[in-house]
Amino acid sequence: MHEEVSSLRSEFISRALATQNHDELEALRIEFLGRNGRFTALLKSLKDIEPDKRRQMGELLNQTKKILEETLATQEKETTQKEEKKFDDTIPGIQPPIGHLHLVTQAIDEISRVFMDIGFVRRRYPEIETDFYAFEGLNMPSTHAARDEWETFFVEPNFLLTPHTSNGQVREMERGALPIRMINISKTYRRQSDISHVPMFHQFEGLVVDQNIHITHLKGTLDYFAKNFFGESRKTRLRPYNFRFTEPSFEIDITCGVCNGTGKLPSGNSCKLCKAGWLELGGAGMVHPNVLKAGKIDPTKYSGFAFGWGVERTYMMKSGIQIPDIRMLYSTDLRFLRQF
Repeated sequence: MHEEVSSLRSEFISRALATQNHDELEALRIEFLGRNGRFTALLKSLKDIEPDKRRQMGELLNQTKKILEETLATQEKETTQKEEKKFDDTIPGIQPPIGHLHLVTQAIDEISRVFMDIGFVRRRYPEIETDFYAFEGLNMPSTHAARDEWETFFVEPNFLLTPHTSNGQVREMERGALPIRMINISKTYRRQSDISHVPMFHQFEGLVVDQNIHITHLKGTLDYFAKNFFGESRKTRLRPYNFRFTEPSFEIDITCGVCNGTGKLPSGNSCKLCKAGWLELGGAGMVHPNVLKAGKIDPTKYSGFAFGWGVERTYMMKSGIQIPDIRMLYSTDLRFLRQF
């Protein structure tokens, strides 16, 4: 019987190592260890062995059963790992999709390059600002509408989420490094939300301060930017306006990129974005003497110009973009984002 047990054990191990799946292992278990299995039959025949040899044979059978069960458990574990793997290690992997910069980030980079090419230095100033730098230092009285809590997000009575990048003007002047040729690009916040406004958006603020700076320098800078950013076919115009921190002041318009400045879509419907062929980009003007004084600069010796435009709105007007609603820029729809 010793030889029979040894032969059965060897056969079981050999066949277990050759199994390919759980079904084969289960069939092998039933054949050997099932109720009517071959090893079970040997256990049942133990009662027919002579009493003086029964104990020794019983120990052998118990040891063999333990070996069979351990072999079975090991193979089940390895078979599970193989089935979970289900791929060939030698096959080259699939390259994951590579993302890209958000289109607003792309716009900021492009705007920065245009101005840096003509000597502007990129700056960054706080998004949570004091009332002085956001309003008071910019010649805006306490009664100004922009200082109302329905227009501006106040954090505390004297602190707010800056509604414009103009807060960087006085801060830049206070550095005392003249001449100034600064571009400040940052997030800004206002209580507005519609087809052409969002509560959080980006602005880029340009500031030049030096001796003998005139309005022709402002016009030349804006024309240079429009030509390099929007293309030769787009037109801009200046409209007299009233800003507290510049004098004289202007609003800058550009022909709409959705309707090509006609105010009408190909369908014949009115353009919902511009409504009249022109879209306002932002304000500009010569720095007000009171703002120069707030920045500790003598307005009798120095002059300057400043401009502030929305990054999103500026990018929407770029030729070929065709974005009819500014809120789409912050969509999470990949079908939209992958176009840029």
